Amino acid sequence: MASSDSKKASGLLRWLDFFLSEPLRNAPPSDLIRHRVLIGTTCFMLMLSTLYLVSTLFSPYDSAPGIAGVLYVATLVAARKSSRFEVPAVILIATITAGFVGGVFMNRANFEGGVHAANLLLPAFAVYLLGPRWALLYTLFIAVLMDVVHPLYVTHHVGVPSDSFSLSRFWVRHLFSGVSFLGIWGVGALHSTARDAAHRSLEEALKKLQDSESKLSSIIESTDDIVVSTDTGGRMLVANSAMRNFFQKFLGTQPEPQQSLFLYLNPERIHLWKERFAQVLQGQRLRIEETYAFRDTRFVLDVNLHPIMVAGGRVTGVTVFGRDITSRKEAETRLGELHRTLVDVSRQTGMAEIATGVLHNVGNTLNSVNISTTLVTDQLRRSRVTGLTKATALLREHLADLASFITRDPQGQQLPPYLIAVSNQLAEERDTMLKEMQSLTQSVEHIKSIVSMQQRHARPAGAVEQVAVPQLIDEALRLHAVSFERLAIRIVRDYADVPLIFVDRHKLLQILINLLSNARHALVDSAQQDKCLRIHVQPVPGGERLRIDVTDNGVGIAPENMARLFSQGFTTKKTGHGFGLHISALAAEEMKGRLTCTSPGPAQGATFTLELPVKGEGV
Repeated sequence: MASSDSKKASGLLRWLDFFLSEPLRNAPPSDLIRHRVLIGTTCFMLMLSTLYLVSTLFSPYDSAPGIAGVLYVATLVAARKSSRFEVPAVILIATITAGFVGGVFMNRANFEGGVHAANLLLPAFAVYLLGPRWALLYTLFIAVLMDVVHPLYVTHHVGVPSDSFSLSRFWVRHLFSGVSFLGIWGVGALHSTARDAAHRSLEEALKKLQDSESKLSSIIESTDDIVVSTDTGGRMLVANSAMRNFFQKFLGTQPEPQQSLFLYLNPERIHLWKERFAQVLQGQRLRIEETYAFRDTRFVLDVNLHPIMVAGGRVTGVTVFGRDITSRKEAETRLGELHRTLVDVSRQTGMAEIATGVLHNVGNTLNSVNISTTLVTDQLRRSRVTGLTKATALLREHLADLASFITRDPQGQQLPPYLIAVSNQLAEERDTMLKEMQSLTQSVEHIKSIVSMQQRHARPAGAVEQVAVPQLIDEALRLHAVSFERLAIRIVRDYADVPLIFVDRHKLLQILINLLSNARHALVDSAQQDKCLRIHVQPVPGGERLRIDVTDNGVGIAPENMARLFSQGFTTKKTGHGFGLHISALAAEEMKGRLTCTSPGPAQGATFTLELPVKGEGV
């Protein structure tokens, strides 16, 4: 039944709109109502005019009033052709007014036509169709016409009736009728003004709402992130272009309104998502990372779930924000692999530095070994043992007449002094070779100590142990001892009484070797005559941290390079790789420490400061 009434109403409105021009038909709803009322009123009055004309065929009535039907048709034509509503409205009101006023003036028996109640419809209808301003002019005109001009016309041209007629009462009634005209206009104007104000407020609010909706829609559509609004059951209500593109790219289709957000998920994920939705519907906010795979494509989404709340804190749905972070995850994976590669390269570089120091020290010690062995070999080559062998052979030949040979034979007489001289010389040779052998033994022991120290430093990294920092610094210096001595670099040690610290020995040694290597390069490239390297160890006030300062008076660091000093790949050396300081800073952070640098400027040296906790992490 309701559907049938709705269809009838829709058909009637389409019939009324047929008589309206395109601009009048597309007017705002409040104005469209007035337009349709005008058409309806005109059609009704045209029907009455037509019926009146028909009735004059069977009655003595004058057919002249029926001519108003032509003006009603003109009103419909004006409404169909004109873009302004005032044109047909004026024609209609003028036609109705002319018909009513003409009827009153032509009826000489009607003395008080100006006070008839029907007159009050005219100002009300004028306010509704023309608006308060133009309706006021019309109301004044009709009031003067009906309540001043018509009474004067009656009293001066028609003549007053019998003696029972009261002229004062006649004028009083017309006066009050004129006031009533203005009163009806005022009430109509007040209603129209209030209604228009309400409509303007409603239209302004609607426009602001539409603007806000347009801005919000523009923001949502401009983002590359997925934005979806769902009801409490997970059915999609709104999806932005990013979501539609996502569906098209991976599923080859477009999301449909009221389609379930979980339609293409497997049962396990559907259950998981329903649990998440249940949490969000309780007012929580969730942020998750989800990995999906469609066909041969794998992607990662950073998903945020927010409840949609209305007045009273009631949750009516869920907003889903999704960002494709596949590229970022792949970059993080590559960065992690690169970091591990850099750590391995740095460790290999550090080991190469250690091996270089070991080779320098072993090579220097081998020089001493070579000298000692050469001296011993030369000493053995020049030894008088051969002459002693010949003397003993001569004695063996004359064993039978040894006494006569020594006392009478000239050759035998020379043998005792010779043996005494050879004995003294062999004693000297023995002392010399013992001394060289002691030196050789010391050199071999030194080589063994260097190899032993290298083996200690080559143990696997990662184990936290107690380390004496001054001792570890001295070991690092010994690995560079040959370079520092050859380059005439003076080393000044300033070690305060500091406790043992718990650190990864390998990482700390790696940092120290890198810092000493950088200091050596800075001093080598410097024109400074007195090349000096100062190492200062002291506890930080509070006793919970330890500070190591490595200061050189080398080439210094330019201010514009300070900010990038610990960046990966940055170096000012012609043959540098830019890994050492970067990896050292990372290693310091891994040990809950900090590596910093200060420099007054170029050619003024630099100081690298390493701060470490006395107790390592987990100790």
